[in-house]
Amino acid sequence: MTGGAVRLTGSGLGCPTWPECEPGSIVNVPEQGIHGVIEFGNRLLTFLLLFISLATFITVMRLKKGHRKGLFWTSLGLGLGIIAQAVLGGITVLTGLNSWIVGAHFLVSMVLISIATFLVWYARGRRTLEPNKLLSIISLIIVPTAIAVITIGVVLTGSGPHAGDADTPRNGLDSELWSHYHSYPGYLLLFLALVHLVLRSRLTGMASAKYSLAFVAVIVSQALLGLIQTWTGLPEVLVALHMLGASVLASMTTYQALLNKAATGIK
Repeated sequence: MTGGAVRLTGSGLGCPTWPECEPGSIVNVPEQGIHGVIEFGNRLLTFLLLFISLATFITVMRLKKGHRKGLFWTSLGLGLGIIAQAVLGGITVLTGLNSWIVGAHFLVSMVLISIATFLVWYARGRRTLEPNKLLSIISLIIVPTAIAVITIGVVLTGSGPHAGDADTPRNGLDSELWSHYHSYPGYLLLFLALVHLVLRSRLTGMASAKYSLAFVAVIVSQALLGLIQTWTGLPEVLVALHMLGASVLASMTTYQALLNKAATGIK
């Protein structure tokens, strides 16, 4: 979300170079104004995340070997991913906020959120639901559909007005056309989530289908936000909320698959 704030406030080049913020200065300088503060603040968050991931990895390594299942690779992957994300952020700045690299920067964040969801799921006891063949098939289709929704949304964003800097060119694609490309898998995702909810509630009762209901609610919220922000000229606050929704969607899609062990093959 702080990365989104950098882009939406036009602070993408608040620190015009990397790894320094300004040639000769690691930190932002007063002459850079609020844009420098926002961009440097986003960079500082990397160190906080690295500290948390290192503490998590050390904690995992102190566990007995039999208790590390699923925790070693996720905690290590998060730490390495955060470093890779910092480097990619630097490349983003050095290439003048190329929209494709900015998009890749966001997609790496989605991958990290997904890995973090794996970590939490393993740490909290790997809850699963009773396998059902039809639900398993639907869960398998939901994952690539959600990936398509998020990925096409990133491409669509690259054609829009929020470039991170007033002089940064966009990718040149037709925003109206790509908004339709973005909506088609979105409608499919909503349909699949609704079918999953109905089947789950019939099989196990509505009380145990509450996660499926929450999943539907997130997709509906994202659809409404997408429509409203398009109708109102993409105001920054709504775009930020839509980005937050994409992050939640990435996590919930991962969890949706993990809950169904027949779909994932996890014991």
